[in-house]
Amino acid sequence: MRLLKLIPIVALCSLSLNANSDMRITYKSAKSTSSYYQMAVQAGENITKNSNNELQITIEESQGSVQNVKEARKRKGNYVFTTPPVLVKLAVGQKAMFKNDKAEDYKKIRSLFPIPYLSMHIVTKKGSGIKTFADLKGKSLLIGKGSFGAKEAKKYITLFGLKDDVKLINAELSGAVPALKNGQIDAFATSGSYPAPNVIEAAASIEINILSMSDEQIKMTKRNKLIIPAGTYAGVDKDVATTTLPVGVYTTTNMSEEVAYKLTKAFWESKPNLEKQNKWWKAITTKNLSMFNTKLHKGALKYYQEIKAEVPENLK
Repeated sequence: MRLLKLIPIVALCSLSLNANSDMRITYKSAKSTSSYYQMAVQAGENITKNSNNELQITIEESQGSVQNVKEARKRKGNYVFTTPPVLVKLAVGQKAMFKNDKAEDYKKIRSLFPIPYLSMHIVTKKGSGIKTFADLKGKSLLIGKGSFGAKEAKKYITLFGLKDDVKLINAELSGAVPALKNGQIDAFATSGSYPAPNVIEAAASIEINILSMSDEQIKMTKRNKLIIPAGTYAGVDKDVATTTLPVGVYTTTNMSEEVAYKLTKAFWESKPNLEKQNKWWKAITTKNLSMFNTKLHKGALKYYQEIKAEVPENLK
């Protein structure tokens, strides 16, 4: 597997400075240490190349999906961002973390294309005695800060009856691996498509274990089940049952139909090359469009109709 080398200590990764302003796109992704940031860099490079440098993508780091959705209210121009569809639904419905916002501010959000799904990882040090969620009792769990994954991990701890028994640490995930290695924490939670870069990093430096969920626990989370195959990470020789959540790329009605069409077309035509760069792209097809609950941008819809993809009626 080939992992892209990321530019350290930088928030913006500009792939080009020379472009027609109408064709410049800001792609708000995730933390620079995450798999979703790597996906954004891979997709951005390939889209620019596939469009013969007409589309110019600037990859922007973010603190998580919630921030990405919230920024859709105020961003102008060609703003593109990633998020699980459930967060867009919550924003429009003014629920949870969006309850104090105006629903109208989010109704301009439009879907573009799916990307590899999010998968939850709860990582511990092998030999720590932590083999199940119940074993986290009396232990510390670093869950990240401000991300969807952090909120998801916190929810699971409550659902599994450990709310007052696990010390949750809201700190940046960038320090999770050294903290686990040095014994400053007992476990960390991270979300991202497997294989996740920070979990690969952890497995390369220490022997790790990834907690598996029972079918009952997965049912409690109201998420879909995902199996991370044995051998995905060094030293993890058993399948891991965890949860998964769809993730998509969105924009707003500020983007023109022409740009949305070219962006969507360039993404799908880049997919064969993306699959060569990383296996997580292989799972994505146009059949995944059914995960969206927000209408497709007219430009994206035009492309899907052109290639005769099956598009659910609620997305048209």
